[in-house]
Amino acid sequence: MGQGVTTWHYGLVARWWAEFNVGGDDVGFFRDAIQRCGEPALDAGCGTGRLLLPFLRSGMDVDGSDVSGDMLGWCATKAEAEGLSANLYTQAMHELELPRRYQTVIVCGSFGLGGTRALDLEGLRRIHAHLQPGGTLLMDHHPPNRDSDYGEARAEGLDLPLSWPEHGDRRRTSDGVEFELRTRLLEADPIERTITREISVREFVEGAEVRNETYSIVICGYSTTEIESMLEGVGFGDIRVTGALEDRPPRPGDEFVVFEAVA
Repeated sequence: MGQGVTTWHYGLVARWWAEFNVGGDDVGFFRDAIQRCGEPALDAGCGTGRLLLPFLRSGMDVDGSDVSGDMLGWCATKAEAEGLSANLYTQAMHELELPRRYQTVIVCGSFGLGGTRALDLEGLRRIHAHLQPGGTLLMDHHPPNRDSDYGEARAEGLDLPLSWPEHGDRRRTSDGVEFELRTRLLEADPIERTITREISVREFVEGAEVRNETYSIVICGYSTTEIESMLEGVGFGDIRVTGALEDRPPRPGDEFVVFEAVA
């Protein structure tokens, strides 16, 4: 695990991601972005390869990095099963020290997870250092405006930690093993603008529970303008912010935005 990082992407959680977190509309979006901005590319925070594996199938020159060796282990296994060659690096974003520089770096679903504001800023600085001159960062971000985020949690006077939900998301793998995933909100810090979530994954074989693992993750909340300022502070320019996966300005109802910034 990266120094100073508190995240949950290990053990059974990593297995869950590998089994069930596949596909998505953003795969094509980021693939088109890499084709437009250029290779080689880095998928920073690639996890089990939800984006990286389709990129490799397309014959693209894309490396992957992630703080979790467990997640990368599943990514490597899946790549090998398809005869794909993947350069994978177990490094947190704020510790990136890779052997080459990239024309494009993508960060999908991983900014602000597990660290602190100082580590996140260092992560952007490391990404900038790994881009070739004129290279491009593309990064999605979910602004902290949902009910379970730090501000709303305290404003509504929630008694934290919340109880575990009675029923979780239960799914069956291709080999018949069942997993059930549950999450809950542990803490909300309006001063630091962070929340801490806890996740539990239970494994069932023939209906009997055989394993149960629990992890936590710290999530830093950022406004769009704060991230723009951070990008400028580490040397990025020509910063564009678009709504969702469309080439348009963000709207109040957008679940997430995408930053595009040039080194």
